[in-house]
Amino acid sequence: MDPVMKREIILENYQNPMHRGLVEDSSYIKVNTNNESCIDNLDVQYKIVDGVIEDIRFDGEACAISTSATSVMIRSFIGKRVEEAKEILKNYEAMIEEEEYDPSILGELNVYEETYLQPNRKKCALLPFASFHKVLDQIEK
Repeated sequence: MDPVMKREIILENYQNPMHRGLVEDSSYIKVNTNNESCIDNLDVQYKIVDGVIEDIRFDGEACAISTSATSVMIRSFIGKRVEEAKEILKNYEAMIEEEEYDPSILGELNVYEETYLQPNRKKCALLPFASFHKVLDQIEK
């Protein structure tokens, strides 16, 4: 993917993020994730029914990378089985940490493939995925 297209996708998902706004619905699992070294602080709600991620909502204050990564993550996870989302998670984290990964699994999340070039942005790109780890901890108990 060329650099201009990557920037456009990140900017579009920052300015017009998917599924922004929380809902009052007890069927959602709500978690908070934040980055202590900056302003990033997100509440993320997951609706998982019979092992399928039906919806994800979020709200909070975050930088362009965290907000856009949340939006793209949401689009990547909705409609997937939890096991499929875990595979996306594993490959995304490997990509950010400069480890071996399968780009064919990540789709649009590949726009963050060069995040490692700015090590201080890794936490930003990983922040929404930290919320999924928290949800996994809750549903696997």
